[in-house]
Amino acid sequence: MPALPPAHPFDDDKLREECGVFGVVGVADAANFVALGLHALQHRGQEAGGIVTHDPEAGFNSARRFGYVRDNFTNQSVMNTLPGEIGIGHVRYSTAGSKGNTQIRDVQPFFGEFSMGGAAIAHNGNITNADALRRELIDRGSIFQSSSDSECIIHLMARSMGRSIPDRMEEALRKVEGAFSVVAMTRTKLIGVRDPLGVRPLVLGKLGDGYALSSETCALDIIGAEFLREIEPGEMVVIADGKLESHFPFRPAKPRFCIFEHVYFSRPDSILGGTSVYETRRQIGVELAREAPVEADLVCPVPDSGTPAAIGYSQESGIPYAMGIIRNQYMGRTFIEPTEQIRNMGVRLKLNINRALVRGKRIVLVDDSVVRGTTTIKIREMLLDAGAAEVHFRIASPPTAWPCFYGVDTPNREKLLAATMSEDEMRDHLGVDSLRFISLDGLYRAVGEAKGRDPNSPQYCDACFSGEYPVEPADMIEKGFTLKTAAE
Repeated sequence: MPALPPAHPFDDDKLREECGVFGVVGVADAANFVALGLHALQHRGQEAGGIVTHDPEAGFNSARRFGYVRDNFTNQSVMNTLPGEIGIGHVRYSTAGSKGNTQIRDVQPFFGEFSMGGAAIAHNGNITNADALRRELIDRGSIFQSSSDSECIIHLMARSMGRSIPDRMEEALRKVEGAFSVVAMTRTKLIGVRDPLGVRPLVLGKLGDGYALSSETCALDIIGAEFLREIEPGEMVVIADGKLESHFPFRPAKPRFCIFEHVYFSRPDSILGGTSVYETRRQIGVELAREAPVEADLVCPVPDSGTPAAIGYSQESGIPYAMGIIRNQYMGRTFIEPTEQIRNMGVRLKLNINRALVRGKRIVLVDDSVVRGTTTIKIREMLLDAGAAEVHFRIASPPTAWPCFYGVDTPNREKLLAATMSEDEMRDHLGVDSLRFISLDGLYRAVGEAKGRDPNSPQYCDACFSGEYPVEPADMIEKGFTLKTAAE
């Protein structure tokens, strides 16, 4: 089956989290719960999805499909092929492997048969030494079936001499660099692991007599599970027979959770670090209003990701909040396929200006980020065409000047607007009346660090803003990527 068509131009100007993971154990019809969980995590990956289950009589079963969960895992004939009380699932947007040319073999979860039985694994993040590991494994006789970095984990497990699947997973993950939140399963065990820095999220829930693991709490809500806690950085949990064991198999490290999860990736109804994502984004808007005030008539969000920050900006500034841009929620990826003429309509297919509201008004437009700037230019043109008097952009994250190597699809650095232009140059390039980004200190204050960012000891991974990578991206350096210098 061919890969999906290119994303809509509006989405092409956003950073994209590459996947979400979900698993349950100890519940009847586990696959149905996994499908619901993946549906709640669809924002983390829309390219493809997969589910693996185990049943004592039917053994391991899997289904992997391109496209949305709703289009593939609501079909009863498909779900009937996935019996059992344990299952894991994955939704994917590729960052590693053959981006834009995904094959079904790249779709997770991956499965392997070992001497002590089968195991399936689903991975959120990015292995920064995957190229070196792959070369080493191939030299030692491994045969890879996919282009995904995640498959390295299966091969490392196969070569381990550990006496159980969890033991083999521990040994494999000790050789992996980068970011990983992993959900895995054997015939009877559900396993969850976070890397020592805890870059990507993973949470634990209780569902009746069973348990659930998920990238975000919003997926626990949809299945009616009770949120228990986050899996700690560097922690491995093994759940079987209604009991949970916790281990810390890795060398301790200072956590560096991805700060962009707060800004954009996670759903606003999720909880991160004990705090509502929605409330954090609203507070980002409050900080932005304090740092970058402007005289205006209306505060409008770029829907939907800019909405909470726009509300916060309005509340702090006293400028009325209004929905000056309306998003077509039913605009699907394949709708733009038929003709070049439709594709050229670009952003207008997804966003429309509320003309009666913005005509003659000075607009503060709040968005979560600026990546390439292409969408920003189109939205500014649409507002001016609708009669807006002024357009002031306020961005709820610092300038994105560095690529992410920990599980986010980021353009090459030279394609990032903030990597090649100053803020004033970006303002002129975008053609707006003013442009301001929240400072890195302001972002830290919004997520709860009252004194802002400690340059000697940052609490989060903020490499996309600062260029300071907590794990050296070995594969990319080998390919010629240059780390930040002291002068920068």
